[in-house]
Amino acid sequence: MAVFRIATYNVNSIRSRLHILIPWLWENRPDVICLQETKVGDDKFPQAEFTNAGYHIAFRGERQYNGVAVASLEKPEAVACGLGDGETTDEDRLLRVSFPQLTVVNTYVPQGQERETPHFAYKLEWFQRLRRYFERSFSPAEDIVWCGDLNVAPDAIDVHDPKRLRGHVCFTPEVWEAFDHVKAWGFADIFRKHHPGESQQYTFFDYRVPKSVERKLGWRVDHILATAQLAEQSTRCWIDMAPRMTEKPSDHTVVMAEFKL
Repeated sequence: MAVFRIATYNVNSIRSRLHILIPWLWENRPDVICLQETKVGDDKFPQAEFTNAGYHIAFRGERQYNGVAVASLEKPEAVACGLGDGETTDEDRLLRVSFPQLTVVNTYVPQGQERETPHFAYKLEWFQRLRRYFERSFSPAEDIVWCGDLNVAPDAIDVHDPKRLRGHVCFTPEVWEAFDHVKAWGFADIFRKHHPGESQQYTFFDYRVPKSVERKLGWRVDHILATAQLAEQSTRCWIDMAPRMTEKPSDHTVVMAEFKL
C-alpha cells in the first residue's frame, strides 16, 4: 500500500505566503495541498514557484477576493471548477481535481458576514447547492476527499468560547444543520476520527485578537472529510501549527491527513 498525504491551507493571499508555503512544501511533500483565499487573478498566479518545487498546480481566482488552487505531485487526470448548476458559478470557490486513486474537491465556503444579511443567506444556500453538487457528480461509494476552509466550527470543542460565540455565522445552528446535510451525503470528518473529543485543536486564529495563538483563542473551521471507504483507510490527521507561528503568517494554518491506498 502507498501512503497518500493531503493538506488544506487557507493562505489569505498566496503571494503574501509564498515565503511560508514553498519551504513547507519542500519539507513536508504532501501528494496534494488544497489552498483557499488565494486572492489573485489567474494571470498573476505564481505558477512558476510551484513548478520549481515539483508540483502541478490548478487554480481559479480573482484579484483581492476568494480563489482556490490545488497543487499535486502527480498530474491530475481532470480539473473542473465551480458548482456547475446554472446559478452563480462561484468558480473561484470550488475546484475539483481527479486522480486515478481518488478525487479531491477543494472548497472555500462563503463566510456569511452577519446573520441578518444576504451574505448569510447565501452561505446557507451555498451549502445546499454543494449537497446537490455531490449528489449530481459522485456516488458515496467513490473515493472522494472534500476539504478546505468550510467556515463552520461544527461542535462546542471546535471554538475557544462556545457560550459567547454561539450565534456567530460560523458557529450557529443554521450553519451546523447545513453542514451536516452535506456531510450526511457520505462524508466523515477525518480529524475527528483520529481526535475524538479532543479540545483546543484549532486551525484559525483571528489577527484582531491579541496573542490569539499563545492564548489558544482559536476556531477549527478548516477540514478534511472523506467518503466512508476512504475514511477507513485514513491513518492519521493533524493540525500543523508551524505555518501560523512564522513571520507574516496567514490567520489560518495547515491541516494534513494520511491515507493508505
